[in-house]
Amino acid sequence: MHKKMLVAALAALGALASLPAAAQFQKAEDAIKYRQAAFTVMANHFGRVAAMAQGKAPFDAKAAADNAQIVAMMSRLPFAGFTEGSDKGMPHRAKPEVWKESAKFKAAAEKMQAEVAKFETAAKGGNLDAIKAAVGAVGNSCKACHDDFRAEKFSN
Repeated sequence: MHKKMLVAALAALGALASLPAAAQFQKAEDAIKYRQAAFTVMANHFGRVAAMAQGKAPFDAKAAADNAQIVAMMSRLPFAGFTEGSDKGMPHRAKPEVWKESAKFKAAAEKMQAEVAKFETAAKGGNLDAIKAAVGAVGNSCKACHDDFRAEKFSN
């Protein structure tokens, strides 16, 4: 009996996970707020480690590893918020190219996530020089995406 319940629960979970991202948000504003919030949390925690790497904050290996873990988790979240129709509805900084060049945008997101994974590994290792290099690589991947897909000013 328990096995049947487990199978049913897993099947239900699988069905939910396979829903399109658009179904996760009732309105475009919800998707925009979601992605903005995810990027804000990610940037905040990345900034804490970047400050250590730049000598602006004292180096704390445990804090660096803890913050890098949060960055890694958050790096996977915001992209579900770039749903069809979420280019309008409230002020945001996503350029139209996000939707026009979706394959390029996806590749930029994957590049950032790969660099964040390396950053997390470096932070777990506790070596400040390795963390500095990883911070630079993550920063470059963020900048590359921002250059192509993020407007300087808010628009809707």
